[in-house]
Amino acid sequence: MKSFLLEVCADSVESVLAAEEGGADRIELCGNIVIGGTTPDVNLYREIRARSGIRIHALIRPRFGDFCYTDCECAVMERDIQMFRELGAQGVVIGALEPDGGLALPVMERLVRAAGGMSVTLHRAFDMCRDPFAAMEQAIALGIDTILTSGQQNACRDGAALLRELQERSAGRIRIMAGAGVDASVIPELYRETGITAYHMTGKAALESPMQFRRQEVCMGLPSFSEYTLFRTDAGKIREARAVLDAL
Repeated sequence: MKSFLLEVCADSVESVLAAEEGGADRIELCGNIVIGGTTPDVNLYREIRARSGIRIHALIRPRFGDFCYTDCECAVMERDIQMFRELGAQGVVIGALEPDGGLALPVMERLVRAAGGMSVTLHRAFDMCRDPFAAMEQAIALGIDTILTSGQQNACRDGAALLRELQERSAGRIRIMAGAGVDASVIPELYRETGITAYHMTGKAALESPMQFRRQEVCMGLPSFSEYTLFRTDAGKIREARAVLDAL
């Protein structure tokens, strides 16, 4: 019997608790999912730990944007990894690239070393790299446990061909985890096409803010998003995905 993994990306206490209720195996904890995720606040982690014992892997990403980092940003990431390790997080999620699109090996070595014995996932910086097969071999050599990837497409369904090849070439040396556009409807077909047994999803739903007074002429965030819309994990969506995995 195959062992399936369901990871949920969450950026709030409410989303983590909903993911746990729905049957998630672990959480990729981040801040600011709406911009692709950044390093979560330490007090968010502490509040979750006060309410849940679910396995947590902390995203380490100091800013929005690409994955070519300055020395200062690398120093921040290294200290964040050490902090989450000391707090008891079970894993970290990292990634850094060179300007030419290759994996930034000196930076990655530094971050993996900071993680100590924690589980390490290479995040979707992998989907922006020049040569996915070379990057996979480098990740294996670094001792990284998992690669989170959409198959270098916006949605994992469109990246199925590359995902299948990565799964085959990995030959059990590293876990390939499919992400981007994952839900209960996608998993069966993707599993049949790729053989991948690890899936990453948000299961998010848009909720209306309880704010009643709204000053429409002032925007406090990104112009393309309303600050009166909240995105949180829906336990029902996670439960549906869990049921599909359990039935495979």
